[in-house]
Amino acid sequence: MTNFTMRSKRFGVGRFIRQQPVTALAIAGLSIIVLLAALAPVISPYDPLASDVPHALVAPDGQHWFGTDELGRDVFSRILAAARLDLSIAVSAVTISLVAGVTVGCFCGYQGGWLDRVTGRIVDVLTAFPLFVMAMALVAVLGNSIANLIYATAIINFPFYIRIARSEVAARRNLGWVEAAHVSGTSPTRIVLMFLLPNILPTIVVQASLNLGWAILNAAGLSFLGLGIPVPTPEWGVMVANGAHFMSSGRWWLVVFPGGMLMVTILCFNLLGDGLRDLLDPRTRS
Repeated sequence: MTNFTMRSKRFGVGRFIRQQPVTALAIAGLSIIVLLAALAPVISPYDPLASDVPHALVAPDGQHWFGTDELGRDVFSRILAAARLDLSIAVSAVTISLVAGVTVGCFCGYQGGWLDRVTGRIVDVLTAFPLFVMAMALVAVLGNSIANLIYATAIINFPFYIRIARSEVAARRNLGWVEAAHVSGTSPTRIVLMFLLPNILPTIVVQASLNLGWAILNAAGLSFLGLGIPVPTPEWGVMVANGAHFMSSGRWWLVVFPGGMLMVTILCFNLLGDGLRDLLDPRTRS
């Protein structure tokens, strides 16, 4: 029975990959990026912070695959270090906002009443502001450090998870199986955790996948404007901002390689979100 179940699962996953080749490509791309980021300290050919001015602005060649920057630092090594940093920022920020937002949203959605209405109005006010502008304001007030960038990204993502969890739980709190659990003496906390939360997880997971890509873009955008990661820490947005000054002189590799990594990573997260929606929501399958 166990072998049959394992074969069935492998068949189901294989069939889904054949039906969703774009999702499979996104998963493969993200796996490679995460692996490179995890192994960055080991596989980087050079120290990403070590400067070598005599070899500054060298075009891509056999020694420096992605060339060097204005200080002679190896661009490939810096891209690997930046991948490690940007992924860490995105995962940390999304985890904080997801846990806090889902907790508040589930509680308000199940209890209802004046607290639910007040929370809904606060969320409406927060989402009315341009999110990137709000992130800029938060980082400007808190200071441009890695920790503050994580907090700012988590805060602006916080309302989305409150809204999703609140609406999904509110739509299910009066269903028969929920009322049956309540009548049987199950505590509200147990009802939310054991009955309601598993039913809204597919929507939460899809939103988290999309937010991961947006969190990376937010961090890179703030760093590009000088409000994110302080120099000389390698980060994709900082590298693109520095490389933009040399585009007119033909040093294209300073922008193309970090910008390409940024674009591919965000695209993979977005495609993964679409694939997870199809995988986790049976209603979308044909």
